[in-house]
Amino acid sequence: MTAPRSRVLLAFASVYLIWGSTYLFMRFAVETLPPVAVAGVRYFLAGVILYAIASWRSAPEPRRIPWRGHAVVGTLLTAGNGSVALAVQRIPSGVAALLVALTPCLMVLLEWWWRGGERPTTGVIAGLVLGIGGMLVLVGPRAFGGEPIDAIGAGIVFCGSAAWAVGSVYSRTLPRYESAVRTSAVQMLAGGTVVSLIALVTGDFGRLDPSAASFLSVFSFAYLILVGSLIGYSSYMYLLGVTSAARASTYAFVNPVVAVFLGAAFANEPVSPRVLVAGGIIVGAVALITLYGGEGRLPPKRRRAGEGLEVHEAP
Repeated sequence: MTAPRSRVLLAFASVYLIWGSTYLFMRFAVETLPPVAVAGVRYFLAGVILYAIASWRSAPEPRRIPWRGHAVVGTLLTAGNGSVALAVQRIPSGVAALLVALTPCLMVLLEWWWRGGERPTTGVIAGLVLGIGGMLVLVGPRAFGGEPIDAIGAGIVFCGSAAWAVGSVYSRTLPRYESAVRTSAVQMLAGGTVVSLIALVTGDFGRLDPSAASFLSVFSFAYLILVGSLIGYSSYMYLLGVTSAARASTYAFVNPVVAVFLGAAFANEPVSPRVLVAGGIIVGAVALITLYGGEGRLPPKRRRAGEGLEVHEAP
């Protein structure tokens, strides 16, 4: 069964626009709230809400789905998000979004090498190269002679992107619940629990001072839970079930553009001609990957292991 086109387009719009805004809200949240705790509690609470919704709306599952694999996926994706929360304390949120744009390259290569999928088509490779080129145009002054990007912050984002890529590709090998909401809820609960425990062990929760928390930080934290996680994450997991990882990962090319323009609108950051040119290049890259990033065919045994992924629909 083919997923409704309107639902797929809405999911893409959610991932593009909502996740593009989360970089700015993440920066606002960690101004007065501890970053690791923000990432862990954000996903844990979102998982609790989603699981309650799934239990209320969904019919009983026709088969037992192991939690282990989805717990690993949730931990990897939450760790990827947590890396941004840490990094935006050292580098601008727009720069973090630009560095995350490297994620699709990792995902495409992992699907080919790890899952035994088809070699990326010429169109997909051209789109990836064009997207990276647009990213370099956008960040050029910092990368070539301008103010240097903090190496530790950049390294944190890259490690998080690698974790996100592995989790995303691995999720496509797992059987899913009949409800996309339940799948997302299980992953968020697992990831949020693990990262919250890390925050507890490392003393990040001990750095929380409620009296010093600003309204903007608290509001941004609520936005990250209710909009960034509940809607954005669920839309992304839905896309991983109905389209290729190459197409789903195009959010990483659009999000930096959204982040830059939001910064201009709400943080008085200038939008130069260079930004407009880079934005056009990135949109062109998204078009190439979307047009030529067809569903890679996996070997029969791998396909059966991921049974149910291609026909899954959100409730």
